[in-house]
Amino acid sequence: MTSKILASLAAALIAFAPALADSPAVDPSTAADPATGIRVPAGYTATVFGDQFGFTRHIVVADSGWLYTALRAPQDGFGGAALYDSDGDGVADKVEYFAEGSRGSGIGIYGGYLYYGENQRILRWKLPTSGAPKGVGEVVVDGFPAQRAHAAKTMAFDGAGQLYVNVGVPSNNCMVQLRTKGSPGQDPCPELELHGGIWRFDANTLGQDFAADGFRHATGLRNGVAIAWNPVASGLYVAQHGRDQLGQFFPEYYSDADSAELPAEEFHRVEEGDNLGWPYSYYDHRIGARMKAPEYGGDGKTVSDIGKKPVLAFPGHWAPNGVTFLSHGANKDLHGGALIAFHGSWNRAPLVQKGYRVVYVPMDETGKVTGDWTTFVDGFPGVDEVVSPSDAKHRPIGLAEGPDGAIYISSTGSRDHAGRIWRLTRAQ
Repeated sequence: MTSKILASLAAALIAFAPALADSPAVDPSTAADPATGIRVPAGYTATVFGDQFGFTRHIVVADSGWLYTALRAPQDGFGGAALYDSDGDGVADKVEYFAEGSRGSGIGIYGGYLYYGENQRILRWKLPTSGAPKGVGEVVVDGFPAQRAHAAKTMAFDGAGQLYVNVGVPSNNCMVQLRTKGSPGQDPCPELELHGGIWRFDANTLGQDFAADGFRHATGLRNGVAIAWNPVASGLYVAQHGRDQLGQFFPEYYSDADSAELPAEEFHRVEEGDNLGWPYSYYDHRIGARMKAPEYGGDGKTVSDIGKKPVLAFPGHWAPNGVTFLSHGANKDLHGGALIAFHGSWNRAPLVQKGYRVVYVPMDETGKVTGDWTTFVDGFPGVDEVVSPSDAKHRPIGLAEGPDGAIYISSTGSRDHAGRIWRLTRAQ
């Protein structure tokens, strides 16, 4: 090997090493903080910012420092909450409610307005200088299809007037007979007409109709609950929930161990016109290829030419529900890196469930992944092994970065615990 080649390899290793070395990660030899119930990387301090105020979903933080969250079940008749820490101790001492009569999941701030995603419409209020918005929200988009499964309307804004909304599918994998062993898939899949993609709207126009005014930005997406615009790389990113029950419906091709690990949870940069592959294919992270779904002639070994390779893939059924990109305050050295919240699933059974963590993904200013992901926060379930999601005390779902660089993580809670929000800060 020539000295020139050796020098090039050395330079490449030097360029790559800082991304790995600088990635914050929990120390697996340490215990979770008994005061917060979670474990955070060295140099970070966590507080319980808000607790037991409602079944919180996604979160956003205004420049004023007020945090806003959508609630999946009304609290005292309201579907949104606003929290504020007035004395700087890391714990919210003010809680106000808004969105009377609603329940939702998605939330965002754009152009001086607070946007809120119900299952079938997007609302907005003028963003107050402090506290919760009052009154009835304006309707931005209405007419999203009614569905019992994967109905959450999470959203992202590109900063140039475009609103992107996740529209999940109402089924598992578009089978002829819903969730039935051995049933083939419908081909073409009719669900893709009104579901299974990202739809784009004008963020500044009121009274839009989903069918008449929406533009299908991308298709082939089962449920992209974790959606965010990366302002550093100027791109839309989605982490999606993969399909379920490969082993249960097609045991001739997939063992319990295969079914627990497959399909991968896919993290994509989503461009206009993309087809991510659902329901015809899934991604196998173990071999790094898209595979033909068994409903469409696959056998666990046949590669598919339908769909897009993700920028990064995670083990199956971790259930990614939130993503945000870091760039402010003490996070400037993590500029453009992503946090992804995995709230865990039920579909690894009979094996134990996994996920229940927030991971950090190092990324450069072009939006490319530059190193291995690390576990950024864990300890949420409060138990060593989760057999069923009901075993977990907390399941992380929402992520937000405050204007000062504080990181907020929400948990929708469990049957006996109505949500929690943590605040992480880092020494300057």
